[in-house]
Amino acid sequence: MAISKSDVLVSPVQDDRKPVSSERPVIEETITSMIGTNHVNTDDDDSKSGNVVSLCLDEHMKISREARLAASIRSILEDIGEDPNRDGLLKTPERYAKALLFFTKGYEESAYDIGKDAIFNINHNEIVLVRDIEVFSMCEHHLIPFVGKVHIAYIPNGRVLGLSKLARIAEIYARRLQVQERLTKQISQAIEELLQPQGVAVVMESAHMCMVMRGVQKSSAMTTTSCRTGVFKTDKEAKEELHFLLKLNQD
Repeated sequence: MAISKSDVLVSPVQDDRKPVSSERPVIEETITSMIGTNHVNTDDDDSKSGNVVSLCLDEHMKISREARLAASIRSILEDIGEDPNRDGLLKTPERYAKALLFFTKGYEESAYDIGKDAIFNINHNEIVLVRDIEVFSMCEHHLIPFVGKVHIAYIPNGRVLGLSKLARIAEIYARRLQVQERLTKQISQAIEELLQPQGVAVVMESAHMCMVMRGVQKSSAMTTTSCRTGVFKTDKEAKEELHFLLKLNQD
């Protein structure tokens, strides 16, 4: 089924944004000139050249961001009293820069792009539930990880989403600086916008390292958040069935 981007505009935060840098126009002009213009370009040549420029530019920007992050991390190591030149830390700034970009790669991904080709017309009006999806995120207050599981349920309204895409959507929003409450809501909103179902329910359970490693230091504390829309808020039978399904593996 083909849908347009205007049909599915996922509202929660920054899906289509990429890092902006004043370097970009200069770099793009340089790469374009390197490709060469000594032959007559066809439309196909222009398209290929544009793709090459875009790929080269993205790679350059990634390397540039890694270098800036690594320099900052080196300064942090010095500020806490460490020697970034000692054997154990010599490559740490570069390693952590790459790791941090991976931890936050969700800023460069879009729920629309993930789901647009995996929406199918199917006449199913019962609960679809994918549970125990592992998520790894970073607390935006302390830049410390929180990890847990998310359970995603919806009741279709003539359209369903490929099951793996539910986990991919959760991953997109988890791989950003987050608070659990917002993460739960963003997953729900993305599915709501993609499918316009009868209702969506997202339940998330996580352990926050900012409560384990610092602060109250409670290693067994778990935080549960939920977001419900449509029939999961208004229909008693739908709410009870969801509660029953979520308890199945706990009994």
